[in-house]
Amino acid sequence: MSADTGPASGDSAGLLNGLVSHGDSKTRRVYETARSLHSGAVKDLLSLGVCERCIFRLVAVEAFDSDISSVSTSTLHSWLKSGDDETGSSESSCSRICIVCLGILQFVFSDAKKELVKSDSSSDYVARITDLVKQDRHEFDSFGLEVSVPSTIMENERAVLSYLKGKYSTEGWLQRDKISVKDALKVLLLDQLKASLGAESDSSSFHIRLTYSKASDEAQGASETTHESKKRKTDAENGSNCISENSFEKYQVYEPCIFSVHCNKMPIFFSGRYFKYSRNVSQSRWIIDDERMGEASVEEILGGNILPACLGDSYKFHAAGREDIDVRMLGSGRPFLIEVQNSRQCPSEQSLKEVEEKINNSEKKLVGVKDLKCIGSQCWAMMREGEAEKQKQYVALVWISRPLEEKDFNSVSSLKELKILQKTPVRVLHRRSPLDREKIIHWLVKIYREFQILLTLKLLLFSNNSQSLWFQYSG
Repeated sequence: MSADTGPASGDSAGLLNGLVSHGDSKTRRVYETARSLHSGAVKDLLSLGVCERCIFRLVAVEAFDSDISSVSTSTLHSWLKSGDDETGSSESSCSRICIVCLGILQFVFSDAKKELVKSDSSSDYVARITDLVKQDRHEFDSFGLEVSVPSTIMENERAVLSYLKGKYSTEGWLQRDKISVKDALKVLLLDQLKASLGAESDSSSFHIRLTYSKASDEAQGASETTHESKKRKTDAENGSNCISENSFEKYQVYEPCIFSVHCNKMPIFFSGRYFKYSRNVSQSRWIIDDERMGEASVEEILGGNILPACLGDSYKFHAAGREDIDVRMLGSGRPFLIEVQNSRQCPSEQSLKEVEEKINNSEKKLVGVKDLKCIGSQCWAMMREGEAEKQKQYVALVWISRPLEEKDFNSVSSLKELKILQKTPVRVLHRRSPLDREKIIHWLVKIYREFQILLTLKLLLFSNNSQSLWFQYSG
């Protein structure tokens, strides 16, 4: 095989001298790599319909890096087939959709309108991606790049490698691990994307996802039966030389992948305390048989005002406990979190103060809020801990059947750490097990009127479902 190894045929001195005169060391290195590839393998791959960048992936292997992005598809093609009259006489592989990457590394795709889009260089492709990202109006200073490709690519690549192993089994380059289409695309685009977006690439909370989906089964040459497909895959994995050049006719691709860009940001969280002043407002949106229960909900009032300030897609409401629709929430308020999905911006402190004022100064005054602020994702763990062990204070008005004397108050006030058992209330039996749950009354304080006692109660919940009650009499 050594006789076929080395520069592809044709005098390339003029091209090389031009590159040297321009002083482009990156381009020169790519050129020299292209001219050093196994000419027989290059010729076979071009004939099969494998694109130029996939040839670099499969044959050059270790030489595949971001420098290749500086060279256009047409230039790469001319370097790989320069002077090869036989290859040049057939349909140019530069104009065909690659049977392996389905056009992804050729920067050819169908857009949302099913219109064919071609970019000869990675810079044009990056400019298009940048425009799509900026249209989504996200604020970010770093990003993570994700790529999703059809599984057909792996199957077709196995078939091509199986074919090559049948002809060039002794070649060292064939034994090396190959860079995947997904990773190759990241290599080609990432540095330019960082410069174009003015952001670093890391494990960011903001992700740019490039999704390539098959145009159709027919377009991807997948008309073979399930049995044939499985056999092809098994043979390729075993390195079987059962795949002939003629069999690649059914692999030909007539439509590129459908390409889309999706931007997504990890959720951001807002914490605070809410008050509920109305006895006709549920905590969360409550619909029964298509009929709303209550006038509104705390969830909708808070989330509906916070979401627009973030330009987010949606929100989730979380609270440390809950109260019934006809129970008010006063005192210091109930802690809550608003989780905003895919926010385009994080509102400033001033913006959040304006949101607070809007809620608190609403005409109906159904709900109030205080201490509204943006916090990190660790707040979720903190809130879960708070739910496992939390204290509440309740107020109740108690009528007594007889006048109380001072000794009665002294007796009640002397009770400390009083353990009681509470059965599951009937109203929640549909969602909670019928159990006796232990609670503890830590202390009681009296405020007295004749025949009336105003009862204030604090509740402490534990993760094992036991609860502690703190009673405080006030009047």
